[in-house]
Formats: sequence, structure tokens, C-alpha cells
Amino acid sequence: MRTIPLIALTLLATTAAATAAEYEIDPHHTYAAFEIGHFGTSTNRAQFEKITGRIAFDRAARTGAVDVRVASESVHSGSEEFDKHLRSADLFDSARHPEMRFVSERFEFDGDRVAKVHGQLTLLGKTAPLTFNALRFNCYQSPILKAEVCGGDFEAQMDRTQWGMDYLVAMGMPKQVRLVVQIEAARR
Repeated sequence: MRTIPLIALTLLATTAAATAAEYEIDPHHTYAAFEIGHFGTSTNRAQFEKITGRIAFDRAARTGAVDVRVASESVHSGSEEFDKHLRSADLFDSARHPEMRFVSERFEFDGDRVAKVHGQLTLLGKTAPLTFNALRFNCYQSPILKAEVCGGDFEAQMDRTQWGMDYLVAMGMPKQVRLVVQIEAARR
């Protein structure tokens, strides 16, 4: 007798997941950047220019999922010399780890508004939890793409040593890195 409710619950969960709209990341409106203090003086900043992925979103059910891939060799700081160092084995090690990935199946809502996205970041071959706070999130009908577009601005703080990025920590460079992500995705 308990089998029937379990099967019904499984079918309901599967149906709910199937009703989430699928969105493809718009590479022209999506950027991921980082900021890290530089020995207490200035702030080093750079962004990644090659980002792909998908989002599943169901506002009514208050659910969402994200799978975002970032090409580590696409890091751009405005300084060619600094970019080479960022790609080196000291930091992003792009030759051995060409891709970073953020995967989430849990959106947290504050009323009807997306407030947080909880997930797992894979960086340098290591995976650890990371939560992005939504600074803003909205969906609109794009007159250019002729499709619904959802997106927003997100930020997170991370301890880079959790992923084995220890370069110059012993010399006083901070462990904490601020991540800032602007993302828009068009409904498929």
C-alpha cells in the first residue's frame, strides 16, 4: 500500500521538473569577474570572456538549476602579462584545467524573488560548495531575441585555498576572492 503513494510522489516530482523552462546562456550578456586584494594596496580584477551553459527555471514552483562552464584561458585583465600569469600553473593552470564549472539544483527564494543560488564549483580539479547571492533577478520578453530572457547580477565570496589556489597566501595575499557574475539566458 505504501508503494502507490511513493510512485505518485515520484511521478509528481518528475512532472514538476519537466515543467521548468530551459534557457541557454547568452554569451553577449554574461560575464564572470573576480576581485582580490593586492597586498593591502589595490584590487586586482579580471573577467572570463567564454562562458556557456544552461538554466532551468520555474518561478511558480520556485525551483531552478544551473550548469555553467567557464573557459579558464579566456581570463582577461587588460594586461597581457598578467593574463599569462593568471593562466599559469601558479593560478588557474589553464593547460591542465581548461574549464571551471558551477552546477546548482537549488535556488533559494525570498517571496517571488530569487535570493540565492546554492551549488558546487569545480576549479583546479576540486569541487566544493559555493553560494551566489542574487543582487537582482528578472525575466523579460526580449524584442531582439523574440524569446523570454531571465538573468541577473550575482556575487559570492570564496576562500580560494579550498580549491588549492594557494599562490602567495604565505606572503600575505588574501585567501578571499569576490566573484561577480552578470548572466542572461534565453528560453529555448
